[in-house]
Amino acid sequence: MNSNRATFPKNERLSWKRHLDFLFQQGSSFVSFPLRVIYIPVDKDVSDAAVSMLVSVSKKRLKHAVDRNYIKRRIRESYRLRKHELIHLFSEKDKKLLLAFIYMDKEKSSFAKIDRAMTKVIRTLQEKTR
Repeated sequence: MNSNRATFPKNERLSWKRHLDFLFQQGSSFVSFPLRVIYIPVDKDVSDAAVSMLVSVSKKRLKHAVDRNYIKRRIRESYRLRKHELIHLFSEKDKKLLLAFIYMDKEKSSFAKIDRAMTKVIRTLQEKTR
């Protein structure tokens, strides 16, 4: 499969409880407002995809489900357009990356703001995982 395709298949979604617990207990984090990123590089055997990710938007911050879903769609779309850089890096190293995006703002952000934050996130992850 071509890793430069801008798709987001199910095997790239982080959903196993065991992986989630491992990520949140032992992962490193940083903030690129409005996103908090938790990540951990892992061995090749853990996942099918080179990078597995999840998006979380707290009900405490955005009360309406419509707003939470809107933000999650925007974060996933921004990630989908830029993920090939991360996938290429981890495919070369024969490693995997577990990744979580947590939205921190108390109001809806524009796609441009989320996209700028995602660009910074990808750049930071490339530097920190080399």
